[in-house]
Amino acid sequence: MAIVEFAVHDHTALITLNRPSARNAISQEVAEAIEAAIDRLEEDASLWCGVIAGAPPVFCAGADLKAVAQGGVRLGTTRGGFGGFVLRERVKPVIAAVDGPALAGGCEIALACDLIVASSQARFGLPEVKRSLVAAAGGLARLPRKLPPNIAMEMILTGDPISAERAAEFGLVNRLCEPGQAVESALELADEINVNAPLAVRASKRLATESPALDDGEAMKRAGEAMAGLAGTSDFAEGPLAFIEKRPPRWTAN
Repeated sequence: MAIVEFAVHDHTALITLNRPSARNAISQEVAEAIEAAIDRLEEDASLWCGVIAGAPPVFCAGADLKAVAQGGVRLGTTRGGFGGFVLRERVKPVIAAVDGPALAGGCEIALACDLIVASSQARFGLPEVKRSLVAAAGGLARLPRKLPPNIAMEMILTGDPISAERAAEFGLVNRLCEPGQAVESALELADEINVNAPLAVRASKRLATESPALDDGEAMKRAGEAMAGLAGTSDFAEGPLAFIEKRPPRWTAN
């Protein structure tokens, strides 16, 4: 079986880390396979959204410490950074489906996703300090932006995880579900995204990511430019036409 599985559900790619005997830890082989899966998602015009999951019972335990101990192992790619993903530039939304622990680099992969769906048995944590390591794959930057600063600092300094319920309370998790239902719930969320115009979704995702670093004037200027870019697409005409004809739109992503 593939170390990273790729399946298609309508317009959504389901990317599953499939190394359960190693708690889905990231090896160089896994990192390269994740990058290849994201390449496939980005390049396939029929795919509009992605979901990243882990083969039960763990989402991802982070770096393969056996490989780290051997030395000389990257566990990442030039374009994507750790796991072939945490620094990857991409235009399509990706949802993390977390149905178990997401720790260390596994938490950082979840943080790099656009949305997180988690079951009640999920946990999120950066335990690197417990092993004299530093969370160097984005966790130290992203966690304080997605959680109240003092909660993020407590997690970072103690290395202790928080529950899915607490993560949802603070807004890190978009949707909570029962154990075993994270992938299904994430695919449902992807379907809710995919009823919308794909190009508008991608432009909106990009602008929402960029805007916190911009002043209001520059953010609105870029939004206007994005709107002008959409005006020449067939989907731009399809949206109002479908509304007038009282039917669901038929998006083509062009």
